[in-house]
Amino acid sequence: MSSILKSSPKTPFNLRGQAWLLRSYPYLLLLPALSVIALLFGGGLVLALLQSLGLLGVGGDGHLTLAAYQQALSHPEFLRALGLSLYTAIMATGLSVMGSIGLALLLRSTGRWASLACQITLPIPHLVGVVGILLLLTPSGLVSRILYAIGWIQSDQDFPLLVNDGANLGVLLHFLWKEIPFMTLILLAVLRGIDREYETQARVLGASPWQCFWHVTLPLMKPGILSASLIVFGFIFGSFEVPFLLGSTFPRTLPVLVYRTFTNVDLTQRPTAIALGLILSLCSTFMIMVYLWLTSDSPNSPNQNTKVRRS
Repeated sequence: MSSILKSSPKTPFNLRGQAWLLRSYPYLLLLPALSVIALLFGGGLVLALLQSLGLLGVGGDGHLTLAAYQQALSHPEFLRALGLSLYTAIMATGLSVMGSIGLALLLRSTGRWASLACQITLPIPHLVGVVGILLLLTPSGLVSRILYAIGWIQSDQDFPLLVNDGANLGVLLHFLWKEIPFMTLILLAVLRGIDREYETQARVLGASPWQCFWHVTLPLMKPGILSASLIVFGFIFGSFEVPFLLGSTFPRTLPVLVYRTFTNVDLTQRPTAIALGLILSLCSTFMIMVYLWLTSDSPNSPNQNTKVRRS
């Protein structure tokens, strides 16, 4: 790459071309992988859009119509499913953020074993975690049997319902078990990259430990918290298998509602299911836009740092 740039004549046109090539070089390297993703994901998205608009698929007569979206938005379970999905994603993400911040602060001064410990749950599939929750926390599970054996409960009916309950406690417990180590791993890397001189100077100037954390450490952790929480929130919001197996039977989360509608024996419901899926994707895109808006105002964002250096 550098040899090509050195051998070219130094004319203004070539200088502009070299500058463009240098800026575009990382993206050109990613182009093969991005092309495959665009073909598979983008092609499926286009086909789904055509089916939802009545231009393709079962029941499509070739005429543009928004009937599927009208049926999706007027579905009797849509608002409840959307609310439950938002509740589950917000609660699980918020609790994961608080737990991971505390855990990262405790493990900040430890060695590499802390990072290795946070990676233990990462390769475990979610379905394996679901099976573990079912074996442990159902009324006939291991915890219930232990409590019965020591005399704390009189029967399995006295054990609180933690699976397939209306509050989705089993779903939240599973996501906390899975996502807190993941977020802790990210925040540990952020914390270890922060110069402790900032905190030392704040303490010398009279700040208490809480003031030092709130006004110094937490703002410096903000980009990592936002990035990790966006990943976790988007995954939980679109998760299907965990709410399907551990969540409440009614109302159901939006991904489960999409699946139930798509697998309905009435094939005329297929465009409605696809429209629900596209609405789910639109919600995820909206969350990404909110994230970009939040990080653009962050004092540690790349754009803000560029503005500070230029000023």
